[in-house]
Amino acid sequence: MNKIYPSAAKALEGVVHDGQLMAVGGFGLCGIPEALIDALRDSGVKDLSVISNNAGVDGFGLGKLLETRQIKKMISSYVGENKEFERQYLAGELQLEFTPQGTLAEKLRAGGAGIPAFFTKTGVGTIVAEGKELREFDGETYVMERGLVPDVSLVKAHRADKSGNLQFRYTARNFNPAVAMAGRITIVEVEEIVETGAMEPDQVHLPGIYVHRIVLNATPEKRIEKRTITEKVGV
Repeated sequence: MNKIYPSAAKALEGVVHDGQLMAVGGFGLCGIPEALIDALRDSGVKDLSVISNNAGVDGFGLGKLLETRQIKKMISSYVGENKEFERQYLAGELQLEFTPQGTLAEKLRAGGAGIPAFFTKTGVGTIVAEGKELREFDGETYVMERGLVPDVSLVKAHRADKSGNLQFRYTARNFNPAVAMAGRITIVEVEEIVETGAMEPDQVHLPGIYVHRIVLNATPEKRIEKRTITEKVGV
């Protein structure tokens, strides 16, 4: 089975549709599938519900899809770097399911593992628990959270072989593995594609059984949200 597609647009073709639940890997701007996000914007699909740790920044990452009003709902844990997100949410134009970061990661992991729901203490007594089942275990109250199974997952990895086995690089190995596992269809953007068997077993961070389509983006921008440097004394 050929998993390699010639472009991000071709990789999305026939897969993305209006109204889907989608998951997008990355943490801030680290490890985001830049080419796939651009192709999703250009596809024109709308009314998307998007699961992601955050919503990018203005004009980059998922911020591009907010600007074009293709996202109707975000399921996120951090949204503080995007003014357009803030504007749409406060104006009632964007729905938000605010989710603690660890809970969001576990909801994706559970979805990928076939676990429909789990209990956690995180969020008990707050708006996070409103409308959800509460149950007591050993004298402590827990809230039930449902696993997430997106229709499509968009993922960034450093390297893939032709069978879809993935290797992530440094901190880009954040939400990406869980997002890849959870998706009914998982599309991965990589900087390098090698022959099957070229990677050592210990280099494989996620097996190819979770990956359906691969696209090469050898030169992503990898923009930094906030560059912080230390001034050298006496220079």
